[in-house]
Amino acid sequence: MSEKKRILVVDDEPDFASLVQLNLKKAGFEVDVAYDGVEGLEKVKANPPDAIVLDVMMPEMDGYEMCAKLKKEEKYQDIPIVMLTAVADHVGSTRYSHHDGMAMEADDYLPKPASADEILASVKQLLEE
Repeated sequence: MSEKKRILVVDDEPDFASLVQLNLKKAGFEVDVAYDGVEGLEKVKANPPDAIVLDVMMPEMDGYEMCAKLKKEEKYQDIPIVMLTAVADHVGSTRYSHHDGMAMEADDYLPKPASADEILASVKQLLEE
C-alpha cells in the first residue's frame, strides 16, 4: 500500500475497539475509533474513511441507523461497511438480526465475537472490490 487506507472502527466497547484498532494497524492500516454512532457519523463527515467496522448495538445512535444515514448520502454511500453484532442470527424477536443488517446495505456482516483475522479479512476483501 503506497498510501495507508483509513479504517474507522465504531464500537461502544473500548477494549474491543482497541483490539480491532491494534490488529488493523499491524496490518498496515491507519485507524480511527469512535464509541457511538453519533461520534462515528461526525468522524465520517469530517474525514471520510476508506472503510468502516461498525458495531450494531450502541448508545446514542446504533449501527443500523448510522449505516442507513451513510448509505442515503451519495458522498458516503460507497464506503464499505462491515457490521458486527453479538446478536445471534436466529434471534428474531429483536430488531437486531442478521437479516436486518443485510437489509441496511452493509457490505459484510460478522457475528461478535468476530476474531481479529475475520475482521481483517473482511476489510481487505471489501477494499479490493
